[in-house]
Amino acid sequence: MVNFQLMITAELESLTDLQPQNGCDDPDFSYFFKVKCGRCGEVSQKETCVTLNETFPIPNSRGTTNLHQKCKFCEREGTVTMVPGRGRPLTQEDSESGKYAPLMLFDCRGYEPVDFSFRGLWKAESLEGTKFENIDLSSGDFSEYDEKAGLPVMISNLKATFTVVK
Repeated sequence: MVNFQLMITAELESLTDLQPQNGCDDPDFSYFFKVKCGRCGEVSQKETCVTLNETFPIPNSRGTTNLHQKCKFCEREGTVTMVPGRGRPLTQEDSESGKYAPLMLFDCRGYEPVDFSFRGLWKAESLEGTKFENIDLSSGDFSEYDEKAGLPVMISNLKATFTVVK
């Protein structure tokens, strides 16, 4: 069992608290990424989607998981189970210092998550308190105007990585 923490960063201009629309532990938010087989190293061609509210029984076990599949190359079975409660929004301070924020923890057996895709709807808040919701980051950036502050707001240079945690 290896735990992988999804870490994100971005350049936030006059924004803070970037996170999925209903928070990091939103049971309906879909996390999209590719998986790499732990045995043969093959990376899936298509992205995999996992959601907290969608679980499947693990064969020959009493447990459940958010993803159970076989490697198309070597036939090894693997699972990816989401662990809520270990993520937080990306803040303005993180962005300014170039730090990554933890978003979600994945308990992986037989697979390693790679190539996270910023799909789905996101939210952020301006430094003046204006809430921006239903942000689509699939194009890689977002720009809007904060009427309250009289300033443009922007999200750009999105990056994500998976780091091993103990």
